[in-house]
Amino acid sequence: MEGVRGEGAFDVLVKARALEAQGLSIIHMEIGEPDFPTPSNIVEAGRQALSDGWTKYGPTQGDPELREVIAERVSETRGIQVTEENVVVTPGGKPILFFPLLALLEPGDEVLYPNPSFPIYESVIRYCGARPVPLPLIEERGFSIDIDMLRAKLSPRTKMLIINSPQNPTGGVIPEEDIRAIADAVRDHDIMILSDEVYSNIYFDRKPFSIASLQGMPERTIILDGFSKTYSMTGWRMGYGVMPKWLVKGVCLLMVNCVSHTASFTQRAGMEALSGPQDAVKEMVAEFKRRREVIVDGFNRIPGFSCATPGGAFYAFPNIKGTGIPSDELADRILHEAGVACLTGTSFGTWGEGYLRFSYATALDQIHEALDRIDKLMRGIVRS
Repeated sequence: MEGVRGEGAFDVLVKARALEAQGLSIIHMEIGEPDFPTPSNIVEAGRQALSDGWTKYGPTQGDPELREVIAERVSETRGIQVTEENVVVTPGGKPILFFPLLALLEPGDEVLYPNPSFPIYESVIRYCGARPVPLPLIEERGFSIDIDMLRAKLSPRTKMLIINSPQNPTGGVIPEEDIRAIADAVRDHDIMILSDEVYSNIYFDRKPFSIASLQGMPERTIILDGFSKTYSMTGWRMGYGVMPKWLVKGVCLLMVNCVSHTASFTQRAGMEALSGPQDAVKEMVAEFKRRREVIVDGFNRIPGFSCATPGGAFYAFPNIKGTGIPSDELADRILHEAGVACLTGTSFGTWGEGYLRFSYATALDQIHEALDRIDKLMRGIVRS
């Protein structure tokens, strides 16, 4: 258990709630959760499923009808041919991080992963007894992976590469040319790729490109996607993995040993999410884009801050090196002195030093207020 770590977002949430209990006003920008309700058609499908008796055990791999819908959507959006046999439905997206790694990795294996990144990557790698090998994401490269560094870090012990686009925490989108270069770099190596595409529908400029779309890559790629972010279904706990058929059996064995299966009624709601109207998704993404413009412009006006424009997800990752204050210290001061809950960049790895992460999945008036509070705090620090 010494290698297992938690998520900083939930730790900060506890601190923020404690301050609220003391009567302080806190603006929450720490949790990566859309502030929109689950679309009504999806909620109604869930209610109907409960009324229709979808409350019993189901197949470990997932409802065949839902898996078929997922396979059709993935085939269409990634330009590849997959069937329901390639799909495993899981309670949230994290099991697709955990179970394939448990199935594939041996102690001493190496896994390349982006840093800063979702902290569970490194945690699961260590739990499996493998060695995490970070690939630093540099702001000057748009937080994309340095292909030369990737090639240099490949070794005979490398068994997996994790990529994430759009990214948490940077909001970066890996350009198609970089994805193609990554595929070329690993094509002659016997490694698997876990492509975390959970934010694939939340983008603002260029559409994210999946490495699974490239020739020869579907048979060595595990696509992680889900419903939480796109459909604001975080509490429904439903994700899925699309993977080579030979890996499905191992993942399902781990599923049946751990969780049996994903809740039956939520899967019926998932069918409606994918097959029903997508208007609510488009409206949500359009609103995120409006918020992005406000928060990036606001951060670039605050002393010591500079903020690159994120291409996707709903996170701003401002550079705070100009303040001269370490990330952990500044995040703590912003919480206690400005009443804004955010995450330190180091919550996502050592290469996050010098940055903070703010979720702009909150209302515009709250974003404006948060920016005003932080600006006032920083101008006071500069004067002192």
